[in-house]
Amino acid sequence: MMIDFASMTFLWAGMLWLLAAVPAFVALYVWLIARGRKVALRYASLGLGGETPGTAARIRRHVPAVLLLLGLSAMLFAVSRPHASLTMPARQETVILAMDVSGSMRATDIKPNRLAAAQAAAKAFVAKQPRHVRIGVVAVAGAAAVVQSPTDNRDDIVQAIDRFQLQRGSAIGSGLLMALATLLPNSGIDVEQLSFGRQSRPWLRDQRKAEEHKPVPPGSNGSAAIVLLSDGEANTGFDPMEAAKMAAERGVRIFTVGVGTKEGTTLGFDGWSMRVRLNEDVLKKIAATTEGEYFQATTAPDLTAIYKQLTTRIALEKKRTTEVTALFVAIGAALALLGVLLSMFWYNRIL
Repeated sequence: MMIDFASMTFLWAGMLWLLAAVPAFVALYVWLIARGRKVALRYASLGLGGETPGTAARIRRHVPAVLLLLGLSAMLFAVSRPHASLTMPARQETVILAMDVSGSMRATDIKPNRLAAAQAAAKAFVAKQPRHVRIGVVAVAGAAAVVQSPTDNRDDIVQAIDRFQLQRGSAIGSGLLMALATLLPNSGIDVEQLSFGRQSRPWLRDQRKAEEHKPVPPGSNGSAAIVLLSDGEANTGFDPMEAAKMAAERGVRIFTVGVGTKEGTTLGFDGWSMRVRLNEDVLKKIAATTEGEYFQATTAPDLTAIYKQLTTRIALEKKRTTEVTALFVAIGAALALLGVLLSMFWYNRIL
């Protein structure tokens, strides 16, 4: 946890005037020290004074008073009820894996093929997640479908990943909306429309709710994230960039993993052939729109390494403004107590 003192604000700023008492306490202490010296000199002239203390002893004499004064200052400062921006790890409670299972994932530019490599990497990612993180899985092809609702049961998640079968079509936008609807059930997205792959815009179940939605800063949702693994080629369904904008307005980050190579490879099926390549531009734009991050994978080991990075990068830091009065009270009390204890230990008196 880190505190941004530069952004500090005060609920009761007028109470900062109490700090004006600190110079008065300093003046009082200096006066008391001077008075004590006069008394000591008077007794010294009568031959009753002791040895003159050394420099170290004189400095040590003032340490308890300085600590007590610093503690008092911290507690007076706390009366103004300061608020500061705290940077702390964000616990990602739910992560949705949106995985491309379109026909292009049969390509062998990643061995043994894109889908098999992606499945192995996804399972490695799941195994690395903390137990409190709930993970869901969405299959993305010509339509989008939730193959595993968010759960903390790792066996169920792995079995869902193993059940993937290649299908025709690639509706990346629909997959992202399905993932978003799974993360945020009250977002107004009609999951049935997405499941059937319709391309019109009836995916808002409650248009009024959507219009009343107040956008939040991109990436501000610290409890949810989407990981999209795809080659970036979409040929049906909703516009991926529209889906990314919806996620950004709800603060949900999308991390994209590009599967395949830029050169691509040629696929043949039932007498037809096509060239499938990695479309990095789309994946980069999706990640950038949501304050997420893009990763490229060209080999199966790369995929596993990327998912290990995602394990740590998904837990991004976030800033939250909170009251830190208790912190300054604790610091002040600790300093004051230390001053009193030192004075009792050294001089057998409170001060």
